[in-house]
Amino acid sequence: MVKLTLRDNESIQEAVRRFRKLVERSGIKKEMRRREYYEKPSEIKRRSRLRAERRSRRTRLMANV
Repeated sequence: MVKLTLRDNESIQEAVRRFRKLVERSGIKKEMRRREYYEKPSEIKRRSRLRAERRSRRTRLMANV
């Protein structure tokens, strides 16, 4: 949960800007996007497998350089 307390003499725009940064850092926005639509377990596994393959390919390329 993100909590924001207003500082003395802080404008609403500054408070909203700080709130957005807090939400972004906490990962709430990313989690909301992920849960927006139902994703089948097979799709989740496929996506994670592809991510791992990309990561391993990238590390192999960096090791060869």
